[in-house]
Amino acid sequence: MSDALLVYDDDCGFCTWWAEFFEQRSDVPIVGFSDLEPSLRNALPDDYDRCAHLVTDGMGYSCGAALEEAFARLGGGRPVRPSIDFLRRFDAYIAAREWTYSGIARNRMLWGKLLSKPTGSSGRANADRTVDAGSR
Repeated sequence: MSDALLVYDDDCGFCTWWAEFFEQRSDVPIVGFSDLEPSLRNALPDDYDRCAHLVTDGMGYSCGAALEEAFARLGGGRPVRPSIDFLRRFDAYIAAREWTYSGIARNRMLWGKLLSKPTGSSGRANADRTVDAGSR
């Protein structure tokens, strides 16, 4: 069982491409919005469908922070974690991260013409791929 779970819009081919990218290159399993179990859905913000989320036992990350944390976990986290931890100290970096995420998300149909995967319910959500969302 992973200590994190990436929640994404599985109705978006571009989002699915990225979610599978992270799943294949890290120990972070993925679950699409269409496969959310009630306990996980309750741990997410009310407007959860506006962006991706990375949920852990003790923390939740949304939008740009979720993908940043997913990147930090690639390759076991060793290569990029120190750089990300350093950058998170700066408000300008955080603003730029969220601005970039928002801009890409607003244009995901266009980006999906370059990078895309089939969408829809994948049956990925199951008991051994969830984290304890009750601590959030």
